[in-house]
Amino acid sequence: MSATVAIVDYGSGNLRSAAKAFERVVAEQALGLDVVVTSQADVVAKADRIVLPGVGAFGDCKAGLESLPGMVEALTQQVLIKARPFFGICVGMQLLATTGREHGDHAGLGWIGGEVVPLGVEALGLKVPHMGWNQLEADRPDHPLLQGLAPDAHAYFVHSYRFVCADPAQRLAHVEYGGAVAAMIGKDTMVGTQFHPEKSQATGLAVIANFLKWKP
Repeated sequence: MSATVAIVDYGSGNLRSAAKAFERVVAEQALGLDVVVTSQADVVAKADRIVLPGVGAFGDCKAGLESLPGMVEALTQQVLIKARPFFGICVGMQLLATTGREHGDHAGLGWIGGEVVPLGVEALGLKVPHMGWNQLEADRPDHPLLQGLAPDAHAYFVHSYRFVCADPAQRLAHVEYGGAVAAMIGKDTMVGTQFHPEKSQATGLAVIANFLKWKP
């Protein structure tokens, strides 16, 4: 029986493009994994790897996740207790925080200590949202998800808020946009990217492949 990669559908994010990117890597590298998009907690509870995408406002995304019966409990059991590899994308990464400060304060999952705050770069003449390609700078070049990337690897971003880790060691990579902005965070079997790997061409596919092969 093939191992399963569950992409959580909670009404947020371009699930089709994310699923296609994961399916492409599985096919090209003959990884023998089943990629499933699901809103069912029981499917997530049996998955071997979990992906949480996300587009939109922090509070709306958290509410959408909580609206699925048993989903937060299943995710918590799988990730924190069973230590299944987990990949959060964009707001899916931000939801790992303790608190999101978008349109008020909202409790996150609290799996990686930190807060999600406005980029706050307007005074520097930079646009918000931060949209487009930026070069990744590795903070933890030894991390398995950063292996094999080109020295000048760029990734695609669309966001107005940034994740500030309580523990700086949990920021795996950053980009410069009016200062260092977390591009990838990680702790234990969890990893998250502020950028969209499904839109980041070779860099994104390499990160996805690293996640699918990762054995933390």
